[in-house]
Amino acid sequence: MTRSAPIRARTRRQVLAGAGCALLAAPSLLRAAEPLRFDGPWGETVLDRPAARVVSLGYTTQDPLLALGVVPLAVREWFGGQPHAVWPWAEDRLRGAAPAVLTGEVSMELVAGLEPDLIVGIGSGLSRAEYELLSRIAPVLMQEPDQPAFGSPWRADTRRIARATGQSDRAARLITGVEESFAAARRRHPGWQGATAVAAWQNGGQTGAFMPGDSRAQFFAGLGFTLPPALQELAAIDGFYTTLSPEDLSPLDADLLVWISSFSGAEAIAQLPMRRTLDAHREGREVFADEVTAAALSFGSVLSLPFALNRLEAEIAAALDGRPETVVPSARAARLLP
Repeated sequence: MTRSAPIRARTRRQVLAGAGCALLAAPSLLRAAEPLRFDGPWGETVLDRPAARVVSLGYTTQDPLLALGVVPLAVREWFGGQPHAVWPWAEDRLRGAAPAVLTGEVSMELVAGLEPDLIVGIGSGLSRAEYELLSRIAPVLMQEPDQPAFGSPWRADTRRIARATGQSDRAARLITGVEESFAAARRRHPGWQGATAVAAWQNGGQTGAFMPGDSRAQFFAGLGFTLPPALQELAAIDGFYTTLSPEDLSPLDADLLVWISSFSGAEAIAQLPMRRTLDAHREGREVFADEVTAAALSFGSVLSLPFALNRLEAEIAAALDGRPETVVPSARAARLLP
């Protein structure tokens, strides 16, 4: 029978070192146990721990959730009738799951039946009464208090949702990836820096443009473009868009004119009489963003922005190559060529 080696008495230095490690570890343990707190427009939201069962009530918040690896129990439909209200740039992240789709007014009963531990209301337009009622079901995460109900910055939304779901490190990597993709595009196209671009729309007989507070205009700003001076002088409705007289579309005349539409609306754009007076049209500097590309620009999310860039970069390059004879494929498909 072998005898175990005798236990040597620890030195004073070892004892003190061990105590020091314990003291250093204690705050870390306390921090891990601290609740997560978020200020919002209707008060403070508190989570005892990072959430795993999440309902997405924001019209675009399924994107950051899916980017972070969190498949929501339910998704709120904005537009488009996509399966599970998830667009092509994010559908592979469902991993076979089939979230419930919420349309119209929020059904409190349906949300309660899903037993979430977090309800994401960023970009949902929830009223205080709705917020308070939903808070009886689970904590409700809203946008930061100084942000509008719609249109809070995609970076802020991604970081906020990531913190609530314990994915802050992952969010930092995702945001850096998007920023690097835009920086790379700017390096590839130095001529775009300081050029003018307009994201225009036409709907129901009315024509207008998206302004700096909107994700569609911000996309082009991220590539180095600016608004033409004539458009900068116009007031922005709700900070997002402006409308124009059909008799004067000159504020749309820019180095790059991008129509945010759908093929069902392309004919109405083509038939705008004053559009034919624009240099952007006559010189073949128009790009047409179809339904899916337009949706990606509208979502303006951590997932949809790189998708939109991938679809539009070559189109923009063709429009701005300095040769009017170059055909822009999307403009040809929409029958917008001069």
